[in-house]
Amino acid sequence: MEMKYQLYVLETSKLIALLISFALIGCASPQYNYRALATDVSEPPLGVTVRVNVGESMLLQGRFIEHDAIHVSTPGSFGLLGVYTVSTGYFFEQGEDKDFKFYLPLNSERESGTVKVSALADPFEALAVDKEDNELCGVSVFGGYMCNDEIVFSFEKKAILSENAFQQTLIYSGKSGSNILIGYREFSNNMARPAFNNDVSYDLDESADIGYKGARLEILNATNQYIEYKVISNFNKAD
Repeated sequence: MEMKYQLYVLETSKLIALLISFALIGCASPQYNYRALATDVSEPPLGVTVRVNVGESMLLQGRFIEHDAIHVSTPGSFGLLGVYTVSTGYFFEQGEDKDFKFYLPLNSERESGTVKVSALADPFEALAVDKEDNELCGVSVFGGYMCNDEIVFSFEKKAILSENAFQQTLIYSGKSGSNILIGYREFSNNMARPAFNNDVSYDLDESADIGYKGARLEILNATNQYIEYKVISNFNKAD
């Protein structure tokens, strides 16, 4: 009896695996012909009132890679058995052919999405957007794919640090009395440059305008939770 039960479990597992394999229909061959463009980013725009919380970036300047991406806002799975499950977040374009655009998570990005693979599913290769139906699909390493028209996503451009990028940022660190604390941070080649980092205190009773390395900001309101300000000028260009 025990032997028959074990054989039944084994055959059932094989059947489930076969069903999952057949659940991926059609054929797609992911392409990796996408080339992102380097761009100079300076945020936020000059003269615009901005509010950020403690620990968030007030000012950002650097050379980034502007990458085409999709942002998934409603997660979902492909197939009744949940072959691949997609989370919310960004997925970055890798290439395209006449029928599909192909996307993958980028683990180095904090806002990157994830794909969970069912234990019995074929290995995952990429996400794909069907150009004709505008549906999101999951593609296996064997080229099989299945789509889900209920997964909500949008096309966006996402700035990410490149290997030869240089980034400068000011971070709001809070307020004590009339003084606000601002942190300056530099990153080069995707690595922090501790020797160039600094924390500076500014007395708002002395002036509501503050400056660092060519950047100038007008402080409108500051608390221990948030700061409101306008950027007058951004950093000087890096050498």
